[in-house]
Amino acid sequence: MPPPRTTPSAQPLPAASYRWVPVRSLAQRHRPRILAHLLALDESDRYLRFGYVASDSQIGRYVDGIDFLRDEVFGVFNRRLDLVAMAHLAYTPPSSAPGRVASAAEFGVSVCVQARGRGFGARLFEHAVLHARNRGIDTLVIHALSENTAMLRIASHAGATVVRSGSESEARLKLPPEDLVSNVEQLFDDQAAEIDYRVKVHARQVDALLSGLSAVRSLFSVTARNETE
Repeated sequence: MPPPRTTPSAQPLPAASYRWVPVRSLAQRHRPRILAHLLALDESDRYLRFGYVASDSQIGRYVDGIDFLRDEVFGVFNRRLDLVAMAHLAYTPPSSAPGRVASAAEFGVSVCVQARGRGFGARLFEHAVLHARNRGIDTLVIHALSENTAMLRIASHAGATVVRSGSESEARLKLPPEDLVSNVEQLFDDQAAEIDYRVKVHARQVDALLSGLSAVRSLFSVTARNETE
């Protein structure tokens, strides 16, 4: 008989597990970036993320079906503005009873192979916990394959109870209620991530401008040499 499913309170992730990473909220306009990120996953990663080897068309339907008005999607961008890691926080639809809101949310995450080992998965999980708390969610749920040890380890370190049932596992994390500190922390995180993104956009624009000037300079140099020959 499996052990009872308890839901201990969330614990802070180990402070030294990763450095602070800016996590940006994604919106409908980011669907193409989300799709490109997921399509870049190989068969093994698709299997761990979705529980089966999702085809390109299945991934396309998943991305098209994301409800940005109900759920939250977060991403980590590199300096080239590629989406290298993303998380989907899907909120349980509320009941039809007046005044009832979602009380649970399901967390799913993916990290591209080039960005592994940098703590992006743990950072996205911590970010999702914070946002879920501040929306009044009391339980975070993760459905994962039992062989997805990296994801289950992140949940366990945060204080979740993991119940394994053959090839599948479920982690449940009881979240504390929101407070002033959690709301200020979310505000700081979101604003810092937005500033980081704008800096990266500006850096890309400067790089493009410098590359253009370099190309023009090279063209003039070639033209000048041809005229002197």
